[in-house]
Amino acid sequence: WIPEEVDMVHVPFGLVQGEDGKKFKTRSGETVKLRDLLEEAIRRAGEDMKSRFEADGKEWTEESAATARVVGLSAVKYADLSMNRESNYRFSYDKMLALSGNTAPYMLYAYARINGIMGKLGDFKIGEDTKILLEEPSELMLARHLLVLPETFQDVEQSLYPHRLCEYIFELSQRFNQFYENCPVANAETEELKLSRAALCSATAGTLKLVLGILGIKTVDRL
Repeated sequence: WIPEEVDMVHVPFGLVQGEDGKKFKTRSGETVKLRDLLEEAIRRAGEDMKSRFEADGKEWTEESAATARVVGLSAVKYADLSMNRESNYRFSYDKMLALSGNTAPYMLYAYARINGIMGKLGDFKIGEDTKILLEEPSELMLARHLLVLPETFQDVEQSLYPHRLCEYIFELSQRFNQFYENCPVANAETEELKLSRAALCSATAGTLKLVLGILGIKTVDRL
């Protein structure tokens, strides 16, 4: 049933451990069922989001619940894929659901944040003829990292290490933060510079969505 032109490659995997460093299992010693694990991640993601919504005076809606489901499922997927597949790792809900570090919530937040930034820019059009101006060091660093994506894909294709994609977008989000802190977008000095920086925002958001999609993770517009 495998086409002749397809090569099958066996790759080794490490073990998933509990936070105590021992074999991951329930308190009664049974194997953890995937459905139970995912439902718990969704529940915890929902509780965390609800507490933040209450603190900000925001209303909890069906859309919010759907977002919590995406965050919970994505957290588990990303936690597994972001680790070197040959290494053992300790399963921790708190770490995988954190809004900081190399986690799915952090990546989803980065994507949603860029969408929010672009939404405040008003009407603008980015085309193939849009001139990219790299005047600040952080602009240049962001642009350079965006250009490394094809090489990263080739590396992952050959090595079969998906965690390198996670490392790529984690660094991308960090470089974008540095860019946004140092380079005003909406209040850029000229319209040409504003359009250039908007294009960098758009390219970053598109890259995050592309790579997360390859990893099997849906993006959300608001978080």
